[in-house]
Amino acid sequence: MEALRAPSFPSFHRQLISRHTFQKPILHIPSSRRLILPSQKSNFKCFAAISQTTPSTEEEIESDKREEKFEWYEQWYPVCAECDLDKRRPHAKKVIGIDLVVWWDRNENAWKVFEDSCPHRMAPLSEGRIDQWGRLQCVYHGWCFGGAGDCKFIPQAPRDGPPVHTSNKACVAVYPSYVQNGLLWFWPNSDPRYKDIHSTKKPHYIPELDDPSYSNMIISREVAYGYEILIENLMDPAHIPYAHYGMMKTGELPESVRADREGGRPLEISVQKVDVNGFTAKQIFGENYFIAPCIFYGHYSPSGDDQSTDGKEDVGLPPVPMILPHVPSDKKSMLIFYCIPVSPGRSRLISAATRNFAVWLDLIIPRWVFHMTPNLIIDSDLYLLHMEEKKLRDVGPLNWHKSCYIPTKADAFSTAFRRWLNKYGGTQVDWKNKYSGELPPTPPREQLFDRYWTHTVSCSSCSVAYKRLNVLKTALQVISVASVAAVAAAKQGAISIAVRYYLASMAVLCFVASKWLSHFIRKTFIYHDYDHAFH
Repeated sequence: MEALRAPSFPSFHRQLISRHTFQKPILHIPSSRRLILPSQKSNFKCFAAISQTTPSTEEEIESDKREEKFEWYEQWYPVCAECDLDKRRPHAKKVIGIDLVVWWDRNENAWKVFEDSCPHRMAPLSEGRIDQWGRLQCVYHGWCFGGAGDCKFIPQAPRDGPPVHTSNKACVAVYPSYVQNGLLWFWPNSDPRYKDIHSTKKPHYIPELDDPSYSNMIISREVAYGYEILIENLMDPAHIPYAHYGMMKTGELPESVRADREGGRPLEISVQKVDVNGFTAKQIFGENYFIAPCIFYGHYSPSGDDQSTDGKEDVGLPPVPMILPHVPSDKKSMLIFYCIPVSPGRSRLISAATRNFAVWLDLIIPRWVFHMTPNLIIDSDLYLLHMEEKKLRDVGPLNWHKSCYIPTKADAFSTAFRRWLNKYGGTQVDWKNKYSGELPPTPPREQLFDRYWTHTVSCSSCSVAYKRLNVLKTALQVISVASVAAVAAAKQGAISIAVRYYLASMAVLCFVASKWLSHFIRKTFIYHDYDHAFH
């Protein structure tokens, strides 16, 4: 199992990459979302909480309103991975507070994204079905809709009466959608003028995700804390050796990382000028990109060497798992994070790990096996971040830098994001007055760490594995009971002593295996608590 960790959810933090490598994805940024290219020379500024570049008063925020404002509802948002969608049924999703239904229109051979509400009585269309003519049918009263959102049939309407189904009031709101990089994206505005928005403005494109020479391992998980906290956590490399300590055996880590845990070493991060479209951040081994509002990605060194290309010693960057130690230094790996606002106190992470080495692993190892490590990583942060968000909400977004003591450059990522959010994003996600602003109460711990409803049920690989392993568990239990029954029912001397011992041994082994499998299924697909004191 150790050999499976690197390709599934490798650490973000040892990045060896040439300038040419960064130019390729950046060139695909639309003109309206330009960032400074790595090839351009620029002085990097380090942002920390004590920096004068961080807005610290409401007066400064007011002055920043003269700057370009970020429009939350004029952006593309990823909804889910296409590989996790089932064309036979509709799917319920929520993005930026909007309830959506995603379904496959076989008449147009395209995914459709509708408002998840029937115009008749507002029943959720995601609870419906795809009928025999390929229409989306509401199961409450049977109203049917085509791919353009038009009502095709109302069962209760008289056949010889007026065509009430042609009324505009019978239509469903349709959102522009687009498939790119293996993800289904949607534009959160159903106004007809945005119908062909993809022809003028596309989602940010990352070419490695479509390159057949690269692997593409993707996972999606909903978490019980907000979009802002999720991005800050992913932009925080300094927490890796501590929050995820239990997943990293000391003997497997580079000496510099062990020294970092024991004595601490500076982690230098610098950030380019923050603008309305995001920013570029630089570490010793490369650069990371934040593309507003939801994309954060970068490159790392798969070799895990402790020396940089210029011979300088590693200065305590968090570890890369040492499972593929002989990967050539010229090979490339990337981590791409899509951070999706769902509702206050709720967000969705879609993570893609891609590499152009050891691609054969993805062909022989089931996708659900690769999901085990990232799910454990998410669990190990979950309670910390859930409680952190509640405390920060009490403080208020404008007082973030006053309440959090951030004296080092290791937090430059987070500070730059807060600067972007306060200066351009209105201090928080624009929910269009859908919510009161209060966070949901903290649920019981088992519900907070739930995996089944936040991942398994919506993952095409994990849901299948969950069902098959449960079938295997039941089969083992049946074999165990049948073996015991066979021994008990056999008359004295009807079967030999050897056969009796064989059946008894089989009963015990199958029983033990079923108990272990039951425990494995629960921890992998349903619920896994995480206690940092014992990890």
